[in-house]
Formats: sequence, C-alpha cells, structure tokens
Amino acid sequence: MRYFEARLWDVNSSPDHRRWIYVPYDQLNSGPFTLLAGDPRGLGIVLIESQSKGGRRTYHKQKLALVLANQRQFALEQAKRGVAIRYLSAPTYEQGLREVIADVGSLECMVPAERELRQELQPLVDEGSLVLHENRLWLTTAEDFDAACGDGRWRMDRFYRHVRRKFGILVDSSGKPTGGRWSFDADNRKRWKGKPAAPTPLTFESDGIVSEVCQDIERLFGDHPGVLNPRSLPTTEADAQAMWQWAQDHCLENFGPYEDAMSVNSRTLFHTLVSSLLNLGRLSPVRLVNEVLPMKIPMNSKEGFVRQVLGWREFVRHVHEQSDGFRKLPERLEEKVHRSSGGSVNHLRAELDLPPVFWGVKSGFNCLDHTVDEVLQTGYTHHINRLMILSNWAVLIGASPRALTDWFWTMFTDAYEWVVEPNVLGMSTFAAADLMSTKPYVSGSAYVNRMSDYCTGCSFTPGKDCPMTSLYWNFLNSHQSELGTNPRMQLALTSAGRRSDEQKRFEADVTERIQNALIQGKRLVPEGHHEQLAIGRQHV
Repeated sequence: MRYFEARLWDVNSSPDHRRWIYVPYDQLNSGPFTLLAGDPRGLGIVLIESQSKGGRRTYHKQKLALVLANQRQFALEQAKRGVAIRYLSAPTYEQGLREVIADVGSLECMVPAERELRQELQPLVDEGSLVLHENRLWLTTAEDFDAACGDGRWRMDRFYRHVRRKFGILVDSSGKPTGGRWSFDADNRKRWKGKPAAPTPLTFESDGIVSEVCQDIERLFGDHPGVLNPRSLPTTEADAQAMWQWAQDHCLENFGPYEDAMSVNSRTLFHTLVSSLLNLGRLSPVRLVNEVLPMKIPMNSKEGFVRQVLGWREFVRHVHEQSDGFRKLPERLEEKVHRSSGGSVNHLRAELDLPPVFWGVKSGFNCLDHTVDEVLQTGYTHHINRLMILSNWAVLIGASPRALTDWFWTMFTDAYEWVVEPNVLGMSTFAAADLMSTKPYVSGSAYVNRMSDYCTGCSFTPGKDCPMTSLYWNFLNSHQSELGTNPRMQLALTSAGRRSDEQKRFEADVTERIQNALIQGKRLVPEGHHEQLAIGRQHV
C-alpha cells in the first residue's frame, strides 16, 4: 500500500450518514466561508486526482507537486477532524464523481473557479447529481462588478473604489479614501539597492506525503519543465499559516516602496509569496485583508496589498467570467478585436512562436534570461518581472499572445486560467484591446535600467547597444493603426512617428534580426563580440 493511502486508511472515518461535498483542487479550505464549516461528524468530502489533468499541458513540476501535495495533506487534515474522505484517482474529474454519485447519491460543491473544470462538470450539474453553491471564498459578487462596470467600461479602479466603499475598507465615514488617495501606487516605484535587506523565503520539512508526490511527478511527468524542490513546497495548513505569518513579519513593511523593483540579488524581494496558497484556497482572501488592515505598516504598503487582493484579483476573476474566458466581448469590441485562427483574441495580430529562450535557451539579454531562469527554478517570479520583462519582450518581438498565455498558465505555481488570461490576454499583450486595460504595457531599456540591476550584468548597454529600445520604437510605428485612437498612447506614438526614415528602417531591421535569432535559439551579443549574432549600436 502506498504511503498516502496507508495514512488515510489509518485516520479515515465511517462514511455512513454523511452530507457529501466535492472539494475541487483550488478550494482546500474548511473555514467559515466554505461548505465544510459544520459538524465534521456529519460531513463527507470527495477529492479527486484526474489522471488526464496533469498531462493536458506541460505544467511546471513544482506546480503539479504543489497542487497534489496540498490536496493529499488536506484530505488527511480533514480526516483527522472526523470528516469522512473519499479520495479517488480517475481518468477525469467527471468520471470520478460519477463513481461516487453511484454510491452516495448527489453531491454538493462550491462553484469551481476554473472555467475548464466548470465545463467538465456541467453534465453532472444538468442532471442534478451535482448541486452547486456560490463560491464563498471570493470576496465580491457579479452584482458588484455590474454596479461598477455594468456600462461596458471594465476598469479595475472603478471596481476597486466600489468594493472599498461597500466593505468600508480604508475609507472614512463620508466614503472618502483614507490618506486622501484611492491608490498609492505612485509611491511604490523605488529601485532596490540592497537595503533594507530582503527576507529569505521560508523552507519546509519534506514529509512522506511530499516525498511520494515528488516521486510520482518524476515518474509520470519527468519530461515536464522546471526544477522540483520539495523544501520550497508549503503543503499543510500549518505551512500556509507559517507562510502568512512570515509575510506579515518580514515583507509587508517594505512591500509597497519596492513593489515594482527587480534584482538579481533577490528573486522575491518583499513580495509575500502567498498567491499560490491563496489560489488553492489554503489561505482565504477575507482573512488576509482583515489581518492586514490593523497592521502598523506604511499606507502605501497596506493599500498596495489590499489593492492586489480585494482589487485586482477579484476584478480579473469577474472579467474572465463575464467574457467567458474572452470568448465573448462587449458589443463595442466584438467587431474591432482580431482573433487568431483558433479563435483567441489577438488585437495586435501577433503570431510569432514563443522562442526557445522561454524554456531556458540563453538569449544574451540578462533581464530576460535571469527572469526565465527564476521561473524554471521555482515556478515563480513576481508581477513586474511577469509584466515588464517576460510579457514586454514577447510583445515587442510580436509573439503570439495565446502562446504566451499558455506558457504563463503552465509555468507558474499560482496560475489558473481565470488569472492568466485576463493578465496576459487582457492586460500585458493588449490582445483584447481596451476591454480591461487602457494601453499595452511596453517599454524600452530605460525602464528596466531604472527599476532593476539587470543591465549591470548584461553584455548590452541601455541607451547604447541594447536593442530593446529599437524594438519599442518599431512596435509603436508598426501598430499606429490599432493604437492611434488610444489617448494614453498619443505622446509615445507621436514621438515614434517623428523618428527619421533611417531610424525607422534601422529599428525594423533590428526587430526582424532579433525575431529570427531568438526563434532559432541563438544567443545575441553586442557588435565586436565573436559569438553567434552581433547587434550594432542603435539609432537613438
């Protein structure tokens, strides 16, 4: 008998006379906002490992291990409470549930967060054998989204202000924001120069459950990308509590000022690293927000964290549900937004394959190579690296937004479709036009040099021979038709348009050469180096 099965056998309770509840892999919580808050002696839980799920995409090994180990640990924790557990391995979630339904009758479930799982379970819902309840791990409702964005202008700041007022969070008695501003983001753009010292992330003891999961991952998915590191896996309820306590004690004080900083000397800086546990349900958003509010930390740190959890996280979930995963857009955009042959939104008509650098083949650009290495090593890099390095490079070279989205989905431990599709299709690549974001998030090398120390260790020099700025100008001039009416892009587009014909030809040539070199997996170097491909001095 396998280790997990033996452990569960030892602590499991009689299944008789129970109310049976299916708990999806991202609802691993038994707190007051779940269906598991009652007397454990009257509850039964169904948990399923789908044999097809892990191989459906090339998920990072660390992501697979995090999900499976947490689900198995959750089963043991609930069994010790006195909850009866039915834990199955089945070809699909639907088939596993049908097997249980045949034995115990209908099941209950909170609505799954992922559209993909909702679609798979819909036949059971239609038959009445799976009864859905509102997912109470979310903080907001569809009515909140409609109240703020029902006129078709889907903007996070409008939604964020609405829910702040609704819940009375960081507002005074008249409904005005505490500190005089709704957002302190302008205060959160400091470059980190080594002080204050960044905390060292927690590590965790690897028990028999984690060891067995890691063995399963290597056996079944050994060809998947990424490094499997059991000591960096928080898998138990106690681990989740320790992670959150570490974040409060060591991160949140300085989270705000350095929220956008990037450094080779700290992968995580002052980011709390709780997003993976939050998206698994191990930590509830209501708890995180409620415990941050009374903390004696600077307002820009407090508001910045609240904005991520109460604002952006809830907003992108609603965008994903309202658009059915970007399959349907508001009428004002339906005819405007181009779609690729597979039907995915692709407003800027970017079709280049994602180059090998995204799987670790060195490009010669330190910012990109370092960030990809972080992802391969850990399944994580923080949000500015995701937006202004990974997505920025992909957009500037014209990579397919669908391919980039799928890469994010598979490679990050905190990534699910409701997270990555709005963040990548809707925001960073501007693939859905101005559905939820007012402009593409692109930049030249000046931004990277200002906000990071990546350029120091690079063979290219920003403002001289780094081609990122040439790619930036070429991007703007190549997309005048799609972006020309965008008010937030007017200054940049006007500047791009004023560049000389010689500069424009040079920048278009540099873009084509970099596209071709990256697709071929070549390493780029400045002119004068004797390696595979040299890029000369840019026209500035």
